[in-house]
Amino acid sequence: MDRFVTERLAAERLREDHLADLVALHLDPEVSRYLGGVRSAETTKAYLDVNMAHWDRYGFGLWALRTSDGAFAGRAGLRHILVDGIDEIEIAYAFTRSLWSRGFAGEIATAMTRIGLSQLALQSLIGLVSVGNAASRRVLEKSNYFPERSTNHHGEDVVIYRIRP
Repeated sequence: MDRFVTERLAAERLREDHLADLVALHLDPEVSRYLGGVRSAETTKAYLDVNMAHWDRYGFGLWALRTSDGAFAGRAGLRHILVDGIDEIEIAYAFTRSLWSRGFAGEIATAMTRIGLSQLALQSLIGLVSVGNAASRRVLEKSNYFPERSTNHHGEDVVIYRIRP
């Protein structure tokens, strides 16, 4: 599924030509606060390469998001992630700051959950959220994910949220 739409967003499979938008997103310190910190253009290029390879390997991954007027909105997707030695499928999303607190994260979380559990028939999805990221925790809770446990991931205290079909 290279493309999909929600009520207010259009999603397309991550490609090379999304690099400039991703660099701008990852250079914003507020956006990157819970994403491991600000990423350089070089680090974002490597991130893009890894996530395009994920698509090639698994047939799903991250999408670039655009608003109905065509403006870059952020990125979101489903991807394999190793957590405490276990291969999980994570729901991930990040939006430009101008779109925060407008319901876009909940909208995309609902769409990606449906894609993951119904269309891809995955056994479960997780959300890996920094303990301090109250907004993202609320998004997952409103999307019917339940807090499963706490752990430390790459030196950060996180809560693992899970949903099953």
